Amino acid sequence: MAGRNKVTVVGAGNVGATAAHWIAAKELADVVLVDIVEGTPQGKSLDLAQAAPIDGFDVKLVGANSYEATADSDIVIITAGLPRKPGMSRDDLLKTNADIVGKVTDEVAKYSPNSVIIVVSNPLDAMTQVAYKRSGFPKNRVIGMAGVLDSARMRCFLAEALDVSVEDITAFVLGGHGDTMVPLPRYSTCAGIPVTELLPKEQLDAIITRTANGGAEIVGLLKTGSAFYAPSLGAVEMAQSILKDKKRILPCAVYLEGEYGINNLFVGVPVKLGKNGVEQIIEISLTNEERAALHKSAGAVQELIDVLGI
Repeated sequence: MAGRNKVTVVGAGNVGATAAHWIAAKELADVVLVDIVEGTPQGKSLDLAQAAPIDGFDVKLVGANSYEATADSDIVIITAGLPRKPGMSRDDLLKTNADIVGKVTDEVAKYSPNSVIIVVSNPLDAMTQVAYKRSGFPKNRVIGMAGVLDSARMRCFLAEALDVSVEDITAFVLGGHGDTMVPLPRYSTCAGIPVTELLPKEQLDAIITRTANGGAEIVGLLKTGSAFYAPSLGAVEMAQSILKDKKRILPCAVYLEGEYGINNLFVGVPVKLGKNGVEQIIEISLTNEERAALHKSAGAVQELIDVLGI
C-alpha cells in the first residue's frame, strides 16, 4: 500500500499555519511546516496535532527549521516572505521576497525534486517565476496561487449582490495578481446564467473594482497583517486537485509560451490541475478590450521580471 501524501508548507505565519490547518482537517496529507524562526513551526504543528483527537483527523504534523524533514514531498506550498503593511505596494516586497523565495526553492529542489511547487508569496506572478527559474523544474510543476483567491473574492461579492448561495456562483478572473487583474463578468455565472444578465453594469463594475483591491481592503482593516484564510485555502484547493487527480479547472499563474499572445511569463489563466500538475492551459476567446486588459496585466508582471533581471 502506498504511503500517505506529504505536503510541505514553507512559512509558518498566518497563511502557512492556516494552510497546514486546512490540509490536516481535510486529511489530504501529512504536513511538514517549515520556518526560519525557531520554535514557531514546531509549536504550531504541535498545537494542530493536539486538535487532531478532537476533530479526528489522522495526519502526521511536523515542524522544522531546516529541510531534511521535507524530503520527498508531493507538493510544496511556499508562503515565505515579508507580508504587506499598510501603504506598501506588492512591488515594494519585490527584491526581499525574491531572495527569500529563491533560497527556499533551492532547498525544495534539493530535497523534493519530484514535487509540485505552489507559490503564494507576493508579488505572486514574479515570485512564481523566481521559483521556476531557480528550481529548474518543468513548467507544469511550478504554479502560482492567485486566481483561485481573486475569483473567490469576486464570487463572494457576486453572491452577496444577488443574495444567492456562493455555491452557485462561478467567477472568472485572469491576469496578474494585483491592481491590473482582469475579472471577466461575461464568463462569470450564477447557476449557469451569465451575471451580465442579472446585474446592471454599474454594480458589476463596482464588484470588479472591489475584487481587484480585495487584498488592500483587508490590509486596511487589519492594519497589522494581510488576508490569510482565503489565500491559504486557495493554495489547498489547488493541492487537493493535484493530489486527488481531480482535474479541476482553476485560474492559476502558469508559465505561458504563446498562449493568449503572452510569452515567457507567469500570468493567471484557467488551467486543468491533476496528478501531473498543470495538465492543460485553457485558451478562451477574448474581446479586443479583454485581450488588451490581459496584455496590460502581463506588462505589469514583465516590469517586475525586468527589475529582477530574470
